[in-house]
Amino acid sequence: MSALRTPLTDLVGVRHPIVQTGMGWVAGPRLVSATANAGALGILASATMTLAELEAAIVEVASRTDQPFGVNLRADAGDAADRVDLLIKHGVKVASFALAPKADLIARLKDHGIVVIPSIGAARHAEKVAAWGADAVMVQGGEGGGHTGPVATTLLLPSVLDAVDIPVIAAGGFFDGRGLAAALAYGAAGIGMGTRFLLTRESTVPDSVKQRYLQAGLTDTVVTSKVDGMPHRMLRTPLVEEVESTSLVQRIGPATRRAIEFKKSSGMSWWQVARDGVRLKRAGERSLAQMALAANTPMLLKAGLVDGDLDAGVLASGQVVGVIEDLPTCGELIDRIIEQAVAHLGQAGDYLT
Repeated sequence: MSALRTPLTDLVGVRHPIVQTGMGWVAGPRLVSATANAGALGILASATMTLAELEAAIVEVASRTDQPFGVNLRADAGDAADRVDLLIKHGVKVASFALAPKADLIARLKDHGIVVIPSIGAARHAEKVAAWGADAVMVQGGEGGGHTGPVATTLLLPSVLDAVDIPVIAAGGFFDGRGLAAALAYGAAGIGMGTRFLLTRESTVPDSVKQRYLQAGLTDTVVTSKVDGMPHRMLRTPLVEEVESTSLVQRIGPATRRAIEFKKSSGMSWWQVARDGVRLKRAGERSLAQMALAANTPMLLKAGLVDGDLDAGVLASGQVVGVIEDLPTCGELIDRIIEQAVAHLGQAGDYLT
């Protein structure tokens, strides 16, 4: 089939300039290896895993594919250094980050040949991590499911491209070959997709939950900060509507109970939990109330995305969910996107005189 060579494919050694992002509870070994075998870059989500679970997941992905893959890390986690050791030990190709890693961590990864790709939400953030040695950045616009801010990809992407000279991966609102062609025309090196990969056959999200996503329209998501104090885009479900209507005081009790649940499931000690909280507080990223609510997210997402309980869980989503209509395999999806992108780039060339 056709191929598109870009700075991203050259940097990480994949055939296609497409990244499956590291979605918690979703981007596990089955999805990551299927993405890698189809020629794109799969990213394993590690924030919801214990250290032992992460090592087991890395080993499983490596047993399923001989292609490059990555691991998404929390730079602010108390055991971040131990997790980096695992990537070095097992020769993982890419380390991605939702929060920017500091220069010393980037240097350590690069010293062992690991490609560092932080996600950023502003040109100034891209400039900072580029100066620290990041190999590339992923820029996510407001259409995405993360908390990078409200600016649309069509405006955020060119501002970042103008700010740095390292490869830029565009995320937020991508689902087909037209989007890939548009991103490449802007000057991006590839695209990142989360919701589109969640809705594939290799995704382990329960079928009933996938059907709920497929039923959603373009206006059926909401950006809320009432789950954990940080903005998240989620499907409008009865639980999300209920949370949106409650006060901070009403949410603290359930948040505390979920903090205890997540502490048990993650294997973290209370010392590690407290240390991570202090680190976030000192960085000025969250208030005490926000940190109290922060434990909501892992357990609420697990209830929805793993247990399939729509009454007790939440469903993270990009706005793009409103235009996704099928559940292809990763291979079918990636092949389709590349063929569409090649066709659209060729059509654009016809306008040249």
